Amino acid sequence: MRAVIRTLGLYLLLAGSVACRDKNAKPDEHAAPPAPSSTATIEPAASSGPAPSERHPRVYVSNEDSNDISIVDSATDEVTGTIFVGKRPRGIRLAPDGRTLFVALSGSPKDPPGAHDGGRPPADRAADGIALVDVATEKLVRTIASGRDPECFDFTPDGKFLYVSNEEAAQASVVELATGSIVKTIPLDEEPEGVTMKPGGDIVYVTSEAANKVFAIDTKNISIVATIETGPRPRAIVFTPDGSRGFITEEQGSSLTVVDAKKHRVLSHIKLEGTAHKPMGAASSADGKTIYVTTGRGSSVLYVDVASHRVVKTIDHVGVRPWGIGVSPDGRKLYTANGPSNDVSVIDVASGEIKKRIGVGSLPWGVAVSRSSD
Repeated sequence: MRAVIRTLGLYLLLAGSVACRDKNAKPDEHAAPPAPSSTATIEPAASSGPAPSERHPRVYVSNEDSNDISIVDSATDEVTGTIFVGKRPRGIRLAPDGRTLFVALSGSPKDPPGAHDGGRPPADRAADGIALVDVATEKLVRTIASGRDPECFDFTPDGKFLYVSNEEAAQASVVELATGSIVKTIPLDEEPEGVTMKPGGDIVYVTSEAANKVFAIDTKNISIVATIETGPRPRAIVFTPDGSRGFITEEQGSSLTVVDAKKHRVLSHIKLEGTAHKPMGAASSADGKTIYVTTGRGSSVLYVDVASHRVVKTIDHVGVRPWGIGVSPDGRKLYTANGPSNDVSVIDVASGEIKKRIGVGSLPWGVAVSRSSD
């Protein structure tokens, strides 16, 4: 009898202990971690090549006549590689994530659109497209559709869409990058060229060289919301980092137009001294206080003060017809693509001294500079 009582007591003691433990335990304290859902984000595998911390920013230069890209190490300002991409590479930009370099290719002959066709070689429409180069491996990955005769382009900030100027077709193409297909075309006036996305990505500006206009396109509805009249032959647009101002270069006007980029209205015109200056490319300082402008046959780079809309400094004898321009991530150097002399000038921003001329491919056109972490 005593044995039975002892056994029953032990049973009650154990049962009470388990009940107490279950009551005080946290619900998932001992549960196995849940299996990943089908919608979980999968990080891409690490790419080959040096880790970002081991790479200095690269300067990428499109060479229109040699059909390739020159790669310059910004630490040494030496060419470290050349990548064949296809016919007439011009517009060049890095994707928002910095992993892919995009380059506009064209199968159109070099004569300006609208010129007499006699004696011109036929266009190679199969050569039109946007080349994608993997930054880590420095290899051409593929070429995607872009519309006829692409010249310049820019990305939506999320990297999902590309807006491309189709010079001969007088239109802009909207390319979905996930599929590599054109989802819409937007009719514009003659010879669209410069394409720049406004910070924030709600608006993209496209110049029309022959019509002396800039079109403001709403990226949500993919429609033109404003047309801005400019001086003769607008080439490029650059926005201040806060998106409040836009500066438009005007080659044949020897001038710049400054616009309120929120209302798409002209604020002022900056007339340059003399007619030698032919404004072409433009870039902004990181702090948004200065716009740097190449002047083509004027062979110079201008520093434009954003607050006063005035040229505050001129660097002469930069190179032969400087066009594309880029700024180093630290803001200390400018790089200009000097077409006829087949080189790139390296300019010290503070002093204006031309530190070096780097030989690249044939007829350098555009410049893209990677960030320190790319």
